[in-house]
Amino acid sequence: MIAQREIWNYPTSVKVWVGKYKHSHNLLHWHYDCELLYVEKGSIDVFCERHIHTLSQGQALYIDRGQMHYMTAREQDTTLIVIVFDYEILKPYMGDVRLTFPCLKGSYPIPEVYTDVRNILLRKQRYYNVEATARIMLLMSSIFRGEEVVARKEEDDTSKRFMQLLDQLTEKYERFSYSDAVSFMGMSEGYFSRYFRSATGLTFSRYLNYLRIERAIKLMRSGENLSMTELADRCGFDTIRNFNRVFRSVTGFAPRELPADYLLDDNFVYPTSAPFNPTLYDCELLESPESLPPSPQM
Repeated sequence: MIAQREIWNYPTSVKVWVGKYKHSHNLLHWHYDCELLYVEKGSIDVFCERHIHTLSQGQALYIDRGQMHYMTAREQDTTLIVIVFDYEILKPYMGDVRLTFPCLKGSYPIPEVYTDVRNILLRKQRYYNVEATARIMLLMSSIFRGEEVVARKEEDDTSKRFMQLLDQLTEKYERFSYSDAVSFMGMSEGYFSRYFRSATGLTFSRYLNYLRIERAIKLMRSGENLSMTELADRCGFDTIRNFNRVFRSVTGFAPRELPADYLLDDNFVYPTSAPFNPTLYDCELLESPESLPPSPQM
């Protein structure tokens, strides 16, 4: 699964967003904002901090800034409350610590805060930005007080370096090698291999092959009249045979047999130069600060 950085564009001046999703399903990604998840109905698997966490109804999970994550609902009718906010809201008060574990053990009024903040953002009354931020601050202070925390060390430097590596791979996939990646991270080969797999769920070579094949599909659909040799070379493959083998292993098709409507599904990649939305097509946004709740079904 390919990782990308998501950039949140808050629709209002207050850097807080709330929403409710049905059947949440998204790609491996990260952002420099904080995210709080609460399962209102059903259950969901969330990959965060290199582990899969299964959340059931009434359970919550906190995703800190920069943590790579993705999620997959276990049932079609799973409903998830999502609260996203700028890390700068917490930094002056809780910036020196982070939660030891992403899954919250205590009970917190997340649904109530969600409703309050959504109403505040909908009404936009005077000082609504202060009010919404205050609600988030009060909730997060109770969470940080009730959960186990550790010092926010410079271990973030390794995470930041790794995210920079992923950006480098996306931009220079065609000629970037394993040794380049090891050198970039300043790790031994064995440690880098374990670190990369635990962070992404893939080996380095398979991750790089996904990037190259995604690019090959884009070139094939670009209208450029490229030969297979030119296509393989542009995407970083030294031989046609290797290109064909990897293409089939990733897509299940030979290059010339690829269906016109084929997508890479969970492995689909968006270029870093364009806004990246990790949410997949089968995920439904039920509520947001920009919309009224859906009418009840009669």
